[in-house]
Amino acid sequence: MLLWTAISLMTGAAILAVLWPLRAGGGTAPAASAADLAVYRDQLSEIERDRVSGLIGASEGEAARAEVGRRILRASAETASGAARPSGADRRRQIVAVVALVGLPVMAGGLYLKLGSPALPPQPLAARLESRPDQSDVAILVRKVEAHLEANPEDGRGYEVLAPIYARIGRTADAARAWTSAIRLLGPSAVRENGLGEALTAEAGGVVTVEAKAAFEAAAVADPRDPKARYFLGLAAEQDGRPADAAQIWGALAASSPPDAPWMGLLRAALARVGAPVAAAPGPSAADVAAAQDMTPAERDQMVRGMVARLEARLAQDGSDIEGWLRLMRARIVLGEADKAKAAASEARAHFATDGGALGRIDALARELGLGS
Repeated sequence: MLLWTAISLMTGAAILAVLWPLRAGGGTAPAASAADLAVYRDQLSEIERDRVSGLIGASEGEAARAEVGRRILRASAETASGAARPSGADRRRQIVAVVALVGLPVMAGGLYLKLGSPALPPQPLAARLESRPDQSDVAILVRKVEAHLEANPEDGRGYEVLAPIYARIGRTADAARAWTSAIRLLGPSAVRENGLGEALTAEAGGVVTVEAKAAFEAAAVADPRDPKARYFLGLAAEQDGRPADAAQIWGALAASSPPDAPWMGLLRAALARVGAPVAAAPGPSAADVAAAQDMTPAERDQMVRGMVARLEARLAQDGSDIEGWLRLMRARIVLGEADKAKAAASEARAHFATDGGALGRIDALARELGLGS
């Protein structure tokens, strides 16, 4: 209530200071005429003193008194006219002043009551930082965590929480520093090293720098199957002018990834850039899936074995399909036929003996499936 009173008084004072000159514009003329009357009366007294002292003659004194008398009559008439009947312009100025003094505050208050939130309680910044922030209020969340870390600089979890938020809002340099602190305090992990590498890469405009590459290599050591680290290491190889190495890294990642993995589209585009496109892995048709739902386990196993047999027969006729060989290796492992999976890997190597990229993918999948190199 005190705040509303103060705001109302300040608004009224500002409006009054601006519009006060318009309150009665016609009063200026009568005031000026009254001042003229006082001057003219002093002139009459001075003329009389000059005549008595002999400074002017009687005829000159009469002429001067007559002229001053005419001025007095004219000033008196103007004073009486202005006081009795204000001009139209004066009335208009008074109306404008009244409308502005009353109408503007009323209109502003009405708009605020309609569009504003007068019932909302005060929300000082300190209290907002102490309370649970709204999920959309990212700035408040960031400031809250920053304040916590200022008081607790050894809280690695705080840096781990703050780093991805920095990255999301484009503060990549701050994100890199936060990830570095998290790694220092909590130790390396695939997630933390990848976060650091991504932040450094984003800060460099998409270039995998030496520091970023080291972070991705550390992530790959922490988790050799991590797809993000492997992708960025392939990107580093491509940017270093080693497309064959990039193709081998990306090919191995594609071979060990499910066909519907979310990063497969990115991998296909990357492999196409280095001249090693990945074909989409065909799967069972909708009719096959519908039919399999009504089968017994034995019937489903027979259907799968039939599909694998058809794939093997096709590769025996045309062994240039690297994706087919990789699918055959995985299928044999699923069926529990490790020996046949090893045989498929050997046949695939024979077909791609001169293709370093394909051999890298075959070896990578063989190691992942436990078939040796």
